[in-house]
Amino acid sequence: MLALPVLMLSINNSALHLVLPTLSADLAATGPQLLWIVDVHGFTTAALLITMGSLGDRIGHRRLLLTGTAVFGAATLLAAFAPNAEVLILTRALSGAAGATLMPTSLALLRMMFQAPEQRAAAISWWVTGFITGNVLGPVAGGLLMELAGWRSVFLLGVPVLALLLVTGPFLLPEQRDRSSGRPDFTSSLLSAAAVVLFVYGLKELSTGAQRLVPALAILGGLVVGYAFVRRQRRSPQPMLDLSLLRDRAFTAPLLAVTLMVFTTAGTTLLLAQHLQGVLGLPPLQAAIWLLPSTVAGIALTATSSMFTRRFRPTVLLTAGLAIAAVGAGLLAVADGPTAPALLVLGMIVLRIGAVPVMTAGTSAIIDAAPAERAGSATAFKETCGELGIALGVTVLGSVGTAVYRGALGDAVPSAVGSEAAEAARGGIGAAVELAARLPRAEGLELLDRAREAWTEALHVSTAIGAALLVGAAFLVWRAAPRKVAETSR
Repeated sequence: MLALPVLMLSINNSALHLVLPTLSADLAATGPQLLWIVDVHGFTTAALLITMGSLGDRIGHRRLLLTGTAVFGAATLLAAFAPNAEVLILTRALSGAAGATLMPTSLALLRMMFQAPEQRAAAISWWVTGFITGNVLGPVAGGLLMELAGWRSVFLLGVPVLALLLVTGPFLLPEQRDRSSGRPDFTSSLLSAAAVVLFVYGLKELSTGAQRLVPALAILGGLVVGYAFVRRQRRSPQPMLDLSLLRDRAFTAPLLAVTLMVFTTAGTTLLLAQHLQGVLGLPPLQAAIWLLPSTVAGIALTATSSMFTRRFRPTVLLTAGLAIAAVGAGLLAVADGPTAPALLVLGMIVLRIGAVPVMTAGTSAIIDAAPAERAGSATAFKETCGELGIALGVTVLGSVGTAVYRGALGDAVPSAVGSEAAEAARGGIGAAVELAARLPRAEGLELLDRAREAWTEALHVSTAIGAALLVGAAFLVWRAAPRKVAETSR
């Protein structure tokens, strides 16, 4: 039951990219509008996670979950019938705000419903499985619906799941709230939302490479507002976010592991998707199929991960998962020559296998470390760090990859090409492939060879950095493990 909200959320988000070309033509959406259609959901979700986690503690997690589900359903229905891009952007923002209620409240209820650590670990495994399964089902089901009923029908994919949750939730889910909580702190809510939005926006804009000053100012503004938020929480007798949780190594160690895992996975997936299409020359559908084995492996392992959580303490699972994922990233960092396709697929499989115990055991450890009445605050911490990890991974590893690619490409772009096309080709492998197709055969082949070699080097450097970060995270998590967890979990 508690896996249904994240299943609905992941199906809705994963299917969106499939409809963008058709949607763009139908609604006459401009380039900036398309970016907002994609990004505004994540912005509003990230901005409101802390607020919604705290609100669930105050008013009740079941009430907030069902309310958020209803609003999410209404927003997706409106999106399906949006007459123009502006309305679609607004409905995506509304669905993002509702989506911010789903993960914190479902995890908080899970914390209450499953008191025994073994049962809770198994429940979290199925919760994570629901999220991964939605990412697989979304594009497949979305593709079928597009063929049968057009792009608007894709936004209705989650409606059956939504209806099932709204009908059964009031009878199957218990209520949980912190009755000692005071009134909602609207100032803290505004500060937390502004800090996250400014910071994530700055990171996303910085990753595009189009400009530097505005993203840098946004990041700086996010840090300043975030500092003001932290100061307010420290002085408040009833803080919206319980910062005292950060003093507990049983909480901070898994939080660090999950954040760095998401960081590496997000950045690596971004670079690899471009590598499969630009370097190996695979069409988008075939590239997705090549990534499918790693996703299937992740689902299979997640569904059975509870047996490992019963036998090994969280520190062991977190450290082993990070180390295994580092091996996967290392395989990507050496994939070259005739064996490159096999190593790329194998590397992603190993990376996903390593990510599973980190996400399942890490989520379980984060929830276990927090008091039941502060479960919403703890899960808000996790989800916010996850959003920031994704943004940082895409920005940092993406920027490193772009810088290496640009340097390795050198003067391979012909001087006769226009400055705009030349700059685009130096910014990514996709633009270089398009430019090579328009050049005379000899020049085009030379540019294509140099661009593919440069992007391969970029992938190697970026994934090597990811592997090093995972190794460092494994060491830090092992060292930071509190002795009481090590002793009581044997």
